[in-house]
Amino acid sequence: MTAIIQFFQEGGMFMYPIMVVLALGIAISLERYIFLSGSKRTNTKMWDKLIPLVKSGDFQQAINITSRSKSDISKVLTYGLSRVKGARSRQDIETAMEEGLMEIMPRLEKRTHYIATFANIATLLGLLGTIIGLIQAFTAVANANPADKADLLSGSISVAMNTTAFGLMAAIPLILIYTVLQTKTTELVDSLEMASVKFLNIIMERASAKAG
Repeated sequence: MTAIIQFFQEGGMFMYPIMVVLALGIAISLERYIFLSGSKRTNTKMWDKLIPLVKSGDFQQAINITSRSKSDISKVLTYGLSRVKGARSRQDIETAMEEGLMEIMPRLEKRTHYIATFANIATLLGLLGTIIGLIQAFTAVANANPADKADLLSGSISVAMNTTAFGLMAAIPLILIYTVLQTKTTELVDSLEMASVKFLNIIMERASAKAG
């Protein structure tokens, strides 16, 4: 712990904004992870509840449930269910659900891109801190005793590099977290698209059975 505190103190003033950026990135990451994980669970439960109603043709009961739910899949299927009776083709229902998915996408991707931005900012702040530290180091040794210049310069450079190291230590986990969240978001969107296709297939099978 002492070594960590010393490392932080020797890094200079740029260590503090890097710490703030890291804290913001972690806060957003936790919020997004909890939100996406919760959305996945809610969508699964809602799909399990709706699929028997859709298969039995009880569309009114299904739309009553989806209209009261705040889950992502309910939003998509509400659009589809509202078009079932008046739709002239599969394309009409599919277009309606695509509209619902387009409304949901911004909510799923909300704030995630900030994490990648914070990772870049942390790296750049680290580099900036090092450059300013090196400028100060060379300025300080310019008027120093020639015999002490080498030791002063090496010590100053070592301290100046702390900000770059800390910037990278902040940026690398944020980039990894960003990748994980992007993957979870993509999986969630894919699951909604798959549910839409399954829903359409059930509707079309029922329509074919009635026609037959």
